Amino acid sequence: MTQGSIIKRGKNSYRLKFELTRDHGKRDTQLVTFRGTKKEAKTELKRLTLQVDDGAYVRPSKDILADYLAQWIDDAEALRLSAKTAERYRQLIAHQIIPHLGGIVLTRLRPAHIKTWHATLIKQGGAGGEPLAARTVGHAHRVLHRALAEACTLEMIARNPATAVKPPKVEADEIAILTQNQIADVLRKIEGKSLAPLIALAIFTGMRRGELLAIRWSDVDLDAANVRVERSLEQTGSGLHFKAPKTKSGRRKISLPGYAVAVLRKHRKGQLEFRMKIGAGRLPDDALVFCNMDGAPYSPRAVSKSWTRLVKAHDLPKVTLHSLRHSHASALISAGMDAVTVCRRLGHANPSITLSVYSHMFQNSDDRAAEILDDLLPMPMAE
Repeated sequence: MTQGSIIKRGKNSYRLKFELTRDHGKRDTQLVTFRGTKKEAKTELKRLTLQVDDGAYVRPSKDILADYLAQWIDDAEALRLSAKTAERYRQLIAHQIIPHLGGIVLTRLRPAHIKTWHATLIKQGGAGGEPLAARTVGHAHRVLHRALAEACTLEMIARNPATAVKPPKVEADEIAILTQNQIADVLRKIEGKSLAPLIALAIFTGMRRGELLAIRWSDVDLDAANVRVERSLEQTGSGLHFKAPKTKSGRRKISLPGYAVAVLRKHRKGQLEFRMKIGAGRLPDDALVFCNMDGAPYSPRAVSKSWTRLVKAHDLPKVTLHSLRHSHASALISAGMDAVTVCRRLGHANPSITLSVYSHMFQNSDDRAAEILDDLLPMPMAE
């Protein structure tokens, strides 16, 4: 069992001395300064020596969190991050984490610091000191948690302080969606617009923006009424890149309703007529379903901006392009669709993710379950 001693240095100041290991017969002594009463110093010494015996002791370091995060994110390849994810991590680290926590010594970061950080971000963590959405705070928290988990693995810190603090809860009203009546109205108002086929497919499949922009005609079977998700298009500072789905469940086949099939048939016909007009010949099987006139992929950011302009020009409900994915999930859940099926259509890794994101919607659909049971079971006899 590790032994130690206490040396008084001044008023309410003590030096805690204990041995760590022996390296080639030489003593490896650790000295730690402690401020407080002698009784508190004894308690701290006991805690530290127990950590040594358990193999959980971490030598004090002066390295600050900002330096560690910079080194951690620079190894994006080892972290198996896509270019887009690495870029997003860098943004969160630079704008949400380092300005508030970066100057704290890594080994001294505590749960209290993280709790205060959450409150600060919610209040004034956005651009120009504006409040930051709880969802974004959650994203920043998960980046910090992942980075600190790596520090634990490397025994740079004894425990992950981000584990003890939960990110702020995302309220249901932060997830903006189109109601079923609004969906019909939106599709009617944008009919004939160049973006209309993409918007329709977003609503009727729940596919992500990058997935929609990476679909090739070879992935679409209009006769069988389905589309395969095989890849995604991402946009980073270095340009546009196709990438494989992050998880096995991300590669999936989605059934199409009749409306979506009709929209795609009309869209394909329009592409064929345009190619004939310019003398480009048949449409290649590997041609993108949604692309520029020269066949090059759309810029994801440009598509989102086009949707925003469309919303303003036609007085549509103010929802983001990604909200169409949520609208798809909401429509299915409201109709009584089970979580497993919704999970598969959305490409979530498992149903628990679907339930965590849309739990409030499943709760709202519980009344439908009672109605179904009423239809199945006889009413009790009146007394």
